[in-house]
Amino acid sequence: MSKPFSQVDVFTDEAFRGNPVAVVHEADGLDEATMAAFARWTNLSETTFMLEPTPQGRAGGADYRLRIFTPGGELPFAGHPTLGSAWAWLQAGGVPAGERIVQECGVGLIDVRLEGDRLAFAAPELLRSGPVDDATLAQALASLGLGSCEGAAWVDNGPGWLGVLVPDAETVLGLRPDFAVMGDLKLGVIGRYPDGAPADVEVRAFVPTLGAAEDPVTGSLNAGLALWLIDSDELPEHYVASQGTALGRAGRVHIDREDGQVWVGGRSTVRIRGTLALD
Repeated sequence: MSKPFSQVDVFTDEAFRGNPVAVVHEADGLDEATMAAFARWTNLSETTFMLEPTPQGRAGGADYRLRIFTPGGELPFAGHPTLGSAWAWLQAGGVPAGERIVQECGVGLIDVRLEGDRLAFAAPELLRSGPVDDATLAQALASLGLGSCEGAAWVDNGPGWLGVLVPDAETVLGLRPDFAVMGDLKLGVIGRYPDGAPADVEVRAFVPTLGAAEDPVTGSLNAGLALWLIDSDELPEHYVASQGTALGRAGRVHIDREDGQVWVGGRSTVRIRGTLALD
C-alpha cells in the first residue's frame, strides 16, 4: 500500500526555519495503529492524515477530515498542522467547495482562509479558560525557573495549554525549563518586544509529554494566547508573534481579530513531495 505524501514548512518566510508537518494524503483505510506508528517514526511534532469528511462534517461543508498525531498520541486540534495540511491539499489540487477551506477535526469544523500568500485559520473556542489554581501555577512557575509572572490562564483549545505572561521577550528567550518539574503540563510563555522590533511578542511552547519537549512554532497555542490577551487588553487586535528563536527557527505567526473572530495565519511551503510506502 502507498499514499501520496508531503512535508510542509509552516509559519516562516525562510526555508527550513518554520515548523515541519508530515501530511499523508488520501489516508482513508489506514487504521489508528498505523497512523500512530508513522507519527512516532517521523518524530516530528505532528503528522497528519487527510481523510474524507464524515457525513456530519460533509453536511457542515467540510472539504476533508484531518487526524493529527504527535509521537505521543492524537490531538483533537493543532494549528501548524491545520495550515500545513490545508496548503498541501491546495498544492495537490484540492478545491474548496465554498469561499474558504473547511477542515473537520476532533474539535469540529475549522475555517481556513487565504490571505495573500499565506493561510489563516479561525481560532476555535477554548475548551478551558480562566484562572489557574494556586498549586498548578506554582508548579508551572517552578518548572520555568520563575518566581512570578504578569498573568496566567488556561488557554486550552485541544492540546491542554496553560498560558503564562512574562514581562518581556528577553525573559521568554532566557527560560531553561525543568521538564521533570513540569510533568504533564503544556505551557505556553509569551512576552513583549520593545516597540520597533521585527515582531511584537516572543512565544515558547513546552510539551514534554507529547514527544517534543519544545515545539518550534505553535498555531493552537498562539490562538489561545490571542483570545486571552486581546480580550484582557494586554495585546492589540493585530500583532505578529515570533516563535522558535531559541531553537534556531524563524517562526512568524500573524494574529488578526476581525468582527470578534481571531485569525491565526502564516506562510507555508511544501518542501517534500513523494509517496509513502506502508508495506
